[in-house]
Amino acid sequence: MRANLDLPIIKIEKLDQTLSIDERSKAGRFHFEEHRRRFIARHGILRLILGCYLSVEPSAIRFCYEKNGKPRLQNAFGKTDIQFNLSHSGGLALYVFTRDHEVGVDLERIRDFPEMERIVEQFFSVKERVVFGALPISEKKETFFSWWTRKEAFMKAIGDGLSYPLDTFDVSVAPGKPAELLRILGGAKEASRWSIGKVRPAEEFAGAFVVEGGDLDVQYWQWSG
Repeated sequence: MRANLDLPIIKIEKLDQTLSIDERSKAGRFHFEEHRRRFIARHGILRLILGCYLSVEPSAIRFCYEKNGKPRLQNAFGKTDIQFNLSHSGGLALYVFTRDHEVGVDLERIRDFPEMERIVEQFFSVKERVVFGALPISEKKETFFSWWTRKEAFMKAIGDGLSYPLDTFDVSVAPGKPAELLRILGGAKEASRWSIGKVRPAEEFAGAFVVEGGDLDVQYWQWSG
């Protein structure tokens, strides 16, 4: 689900009322008002969506966090099999929800990035470095962010964050072909456990989600409030 975070102040105020004390405290620590409002929007929207799924008041929802920061519903909602993840870039957010399947999502604005070549050389796999080096300059920026979002979404899905080395798995970015995990620790069988979906939520944005399992029935939504 895609959501615009730059909302009218009246909507921000309503979303703020759904947040926990801790979330409000975090929102208050932002130096820039724009960043504070976007924080409130993305966390409040998540609560509204989960509240609909769970048939509870958004403010009643409680989260717990894994050691690398992946959010989950607290034990009070353990009866549900809903898994979720979210990512944001600028004024845009992506949310993914599944039933009983681990999931991760990432969103990035495609932009000039001076450290792009260094990051590829330092952190990406040998195979990916070879492919990237052979690309025309005009294709490198978009390819980099396609790779990055797929890798980040996978790490968020498995809950390991950046503790899972980027060069230990390969993701495909071949034009016109489905996104997929080509190699991960544990071999081909382990890689086949995961599915990647490419998302282009807006012009100049790259996005990807990774879900445990296959034969996905994916639905795309725009949050309208």
